[in-house]
Amino acid sequence: MARILTFSRDRCTSVEHKDDGLLISTCRLQDTLTEAWTEITVRPPDLELVSVKGSIIRSSRGEEGDYSETLGVLSGIRIGAGMLKIIEGMLQDTPCRGLLAFMVEECCHGVILSFTKDVLVKSPRPTEPDAEKEFYRKMVGENIRLYNRCAAFAPGSSLVEGIEPPF
Repeated sequence: MARILTFSRDRCTSVEHKDDGLLISTCRLQDTLTEAWTEITVRPPDLELVSVKGSIIRSSRGEEGDYSETLGVLSGIRIGAGMLKIIEGMLQDTPCRGLLAFMVEECCHGVILSFTKDVLVKSPRPTEPDAEKEFYRKMVGENIRLYNRCAAFAPGSSLVEGIEPPF
C-alpha cells in the first residue's frame, strides 16, 4: 500500500482580561511537525507589550527551547500598524524568528479582535442576512486588520465580498 503524507494543524489564540486591567493573549500551535506557544501581556489603552514569553516544545528543525528571554526584547512595543516588521526586526538573530514572530503577531491580533466583541454583539441577527453581511463588510472595511484574521473574514467569504486585501 502506498504511503500517504498527512499533515494537520491546530492553532488557538485566546485573550484574558485580568482584574488589574492587563490583557493576556496566548497562542498555541500544534501540528504534525511543531508544538509551540507564546504569551503576551498587554497594558491598555496604549496596547503596550508588558511582557512576552514563548517556547518551542517540539520542532522538526531542532529549535526546541524556552525563548522567553529572547522574546523579552519585544517588551515596550505597542500593538499597531507595522508590528510584524518591528517584531521580525527585533528578533533578527533568532533561529526560529519566522515562527515566533508569527505567533506573537497572532497574540497581538487576538487582542485587537477582543476589542471588537462589543461591536459584534450589536450586529443584526441571522434572520436578516443582507443586513448582517453589510454590517460585517462595513466593520472590516473600517478596520482592515480584521481581514483574513478568522474564517468568517477570510478571502472568498460573503462577509468580506468586495473588500480589497490590504496588501
